[in-house]
Amino acid sequence: MPRRRSPSPSSSTAPRNRTPQPVRVRRRTFGDFVKAFLAFVALAVLLVGVPVALAMTAGWPFPETFEPMEWLKQDISVSTFLSILTFVVWLAWAQFTACVLVEMKAALSGVGVPGRVPGAGPSQLLARQLVAALLLVGATAASFTPSLAQLGQTYDDNQRPTVAAAQQTPGLFAQQQEQAAGTAAAVAEQASHTEATPAAKKQGDTKFYRIQPPEGRHHDSLWEIAERHLGDGRRYKEIFELNKDRVQPDGSRLSEASLIRPGWIMEMPGDARGGDLVEMPDDAPEVSPEVRQQISDYARTGDGAQEQGGDQEQGGAQEQGSGDEGSGGGTAHVDLPQQRPAPGTGHADLQRPAPDQVATPAQDSSSFGLPEALLTAPLLAAGLLGALGHRRRQALWQSAFAGIGGRRGMEPPTPTGDALDVQDALLVGADPEGVRLLDRSLRGLAASLAAESRPLPTVYAAWMSNGDLHLQLAQPSGKPPSPWQLGQDQTFWMLARADAETYEDVDTAAPYPGLVSLGTMDDSRLLLNLESVPGIVSLSGREEDRAAVFASVAAELATNGWSDRMTITLVGFGEDLTALAPSRLRHLDGIEALIETMEAETRQRRGALGAAGHDSVLTGRTGPAQHTRWAPHLVLLAAEPSPEDAMTLAELAADASRLGIGYLVGTGSGDLPGAAWEMEITGEGRLLAPLLGLELDAQLLPAAERRAVVELFTDADPEHGPDGPGTTPPFLVDISEQGRPAVYARLVGPYEIIGLETPDGERSALLHEALALLLLHREGVHPRVLSSALWPRGVTDDVREALLDRLRDWLGTDPDGTPRLRTDDAGRLTLAKSVVSDLDVLRSLYHEATQGRGVDSRAVRGRLLTDALVLVRGPLLADRPEGRYRWLTHEIVDAQLPLLVADTGLALAEFHMEKNRAEKAIEALNAALRTAPSDERLWNELLRATHALDDPDRLTALASDLLTRSGARGLPPRTEALLDELLPTWRDAVAAAG
Repeated sequence: MPRRRSPSPSSSTAPRNRTPQPVRVRRRTFGDFVKAFLAFVALAVLLVGVPVALAMTAGWPFPETFEPMEWLKQDISVSTFLSILTFVVWLAWAQFTACVLVEMKAALSGVGVPGRVPGAGPSQLLARQLVAALLLVGATAASFTPSLAQLGQTYDDNQRPTVAAAQQTPGLFAQQQEQAAGTAAAVAEQASHTEATPAAKKQGDTKFYRIQPPEGRHHDSLWEIAERHLGDGRRYKEIFELNKDRVQPDGSRLSEASLIRPGWIMEMPGDARGGDLVEMPDDAPEVSPEVRQQISDYARTGDGAQEQGGDQEQGGAQEQGSGDEGSGGGTAHVDLPQQRPAPGTGHADLQRPAPDQVATPAQDSSSFGLPEALLTAPLLAAGLLGALGHRRRQALWQSAFAGIGGRRGMEPPTPTGDALDVQDALLVGADPEGVRLLDRSLRGLAASLAAESRPLPTVYAAWMSNGDLHLQLAQPSGKPPSPWQLGQDQTFWMLARADAETYEDVDTAAPYPGLVSLGTMDDSRLLLNLESVPGIVSLSGREEDRAAVFASVAAELATNGWSDRMTITLVGFGEDLTALAPSRLRHLDGIEALIETMEAETRQRRGALGAAGHDSVLTGRTGPAQHTRWAPHLVLLAAEPSPEDAMTLAELAADASRLGIGYLVGTGSGDLPGAAWEMEITGEGRLLAPLLGLELDAQLLPAAERRAVVELFTDADPEHGPDGPGTTPPFLVDISEQGRPAVYARLVGPYEIIGLETPDGERSALLHEALALLLLHREGVHPRVLSSALWPRGVTDDVREALLDRLRDWLGTDPDGTPRLRTDDAGRLTLAKSVVSDLDVLRSLYHEATQGRGVDSRAVRGRLLTDALVLVRGPLLADRPEGRYRWLTHEIVDAQLPLLVADTGLALAEFHMEKNRAEKAIEALNAALRTAPSDERLWNELLRATHALDDPDRLTALASDLLTRSGARGLPPRTEALLDELLPTWRDAVAAAG
């Protein structure tokens, strides 16, 4: 889930729409002027010198008379041949001139991408480079690259005065005039702000707000206060900064992760409006003397207390809209998509905290060193977590059917050290719901456009802001299909979270599989569509910093949930990353191999597009049954290419966006030929693209975290690890009479707890869920993992600690006085051995029967297996309430339990078949099938046990039942082969039985 980062030291706590931001202008170097001069000379020679020279030496290309028949009768002489060559040269000059005009128009108009001049690939590339060099001294390089900096602008912005309107011009290109106007406006705004501040303070506009008690289940929050009185909930940061760490009337303080409490006093910004606000309470008749004194005392603790003045009270008891007063006028800045406060869940204990109250990784004092890089990357963490779970399930099933040599065991290795910290960080940081909504929204958009026979628009980037999704298009594409809406301008399509939740799964190709997270800016997450970039995306910075960005991009592309088939080629890094997704990731040894591969693939895709009659992979991707042909190919080149190789890559990338190929190339110098977008990663983790107007908190996967992630996937590989009959469970129970537990929880089937009193109704569900999570993780649970499982949308430290205190009190202590809920040396929560679940007992019984005392004693093995199978009452937590226990989707226990039950049933059936007790074996297999109905091994063994009864009719009925259960897929090959062996006439018998 998206989580708010702590403010960086370099970031201002003031709102973007109130504090003027300085305009960053790239300083021109002497080399820039030299390049511009040489470009001017080259353009002058090519555009003016060439036609003048041709006119003077060879004449004009147009004949004096137009007599085609006479021309055909003339002999082909040397002069005729020279005239033809001269005409070809004139055509080449005209084509180059057209390229220059197209590039100049695109650079100066600020609208759209440059048009393609037919047959002018190299010529247009040369014209683009010369025009860019020429205009570099007068305009920002954003004039030649698609801009992502226009996010959040509205049509109303275009109605502002001239200077402000110039700053807000939407489109893909900036203009020199806009840069100058923006600089002047920022300086003027800064000056006016500096002059106005003292006057404002002298007028005594400081106001106070007293936190109101809850109404029903509704609790006040800083977000809602800012929404009511400042017109924008995002301005809660201003209120927080004014009141942070100041002593409240009850003696407590407002901290980053604390809930505000009724009776607290909040100093408000001077432009706050609406009822319930108090100015200088001395003369406020509606405020009690006690409250008046509290506000006066509180005012004296603020930084601006000595500057307060005036005696007015803001009247009115009703809330008033103040959005216009707090909008900040026409200040120049880069807006973000409108963020909407999410509603609470409605329950006091489960209410979603306001954004200022949600504990973030950087702010949580009990983070115990969890990797922040993964805590703040919800989409990457969700992808890795889902892929890891899939890998572990795959390993379980492959182990189950390993056959000769015995099982490797159902227990995956327990991570330790850095791998355990990374696994906890994935559990805490993952936002699978966000991935699901993003995937459904994009596929739903593609399906809606296909139903209207409209092509997919080219999308450069996507912004995820407080659940809303904003797509930035390459060019206006008309009105979006419902429920999508137009955003800030014609190049933005927006989908609100509430509308996204109405989408269901649709059977259509992923339209934008090349989207990948780069970082966050003001709580909005940027996903760049590498597949659609018209050229190369370059990344400069230190090598280790670039490697962290490349690893993050590769890991997310390999495991994300909004893509189908794709190929990701890694060069210069990430050979170990192929373990994450061997079907998607491939590693090449060098740039030479990459160029050879991409030249061949580029030719192949161009030919395939031409043969199919498509102009782009997007049109081919949405055609009927065509999507498998247009899987994207994304190249991540961390090694800096030589100048020659860079030019070759630039030529290949010139047409890459049309072919579904994307290039991300690292460079140490920051100057890469053919780079459409240039980015830089700093040592502080900031991703800068000043020519695009972007400054992000970069999403990184540093080397240590990358190695730990790879270790998790490698350990989960079914081909990794020693062979053997099975592994030891993480927690063994004393199954003798002396080992009776103090607290016994029944998880296999309906959830029941024996040995504890039922807690209060409101707290019972949370306590039961927390205990279940701890019982399924006897190795220990990180407190942050526990809180993220119980409150997926986030919770504050004090709420979590209050729950843990109640859980400790509920579980109680052992006879020796030690608490049953403990904290180990690593800070993880563990349960005492006196707290046991039936799953622990089931594992212990099976382990003792197959690897302990039951190995040498047949009677003991039979008794232990029978006792184990009696414990099985159904699936895990069969009656869990809807909406809870969502963390089980990240676990593999739902795959482990059916396999464990199946193994127990198979072992007990084998035990009975040794004595030819087929009916007993069938009884054991049927009991196991109630929990593991899809296990093919149980059905095959049931066929053998039924065959041992020598009853063909019963065997035929079982075959018919199996065939009915298999549906359209038919019987598995092994089962079908077994039936052919046991009952050769089963097909005819089943058909006759109907």
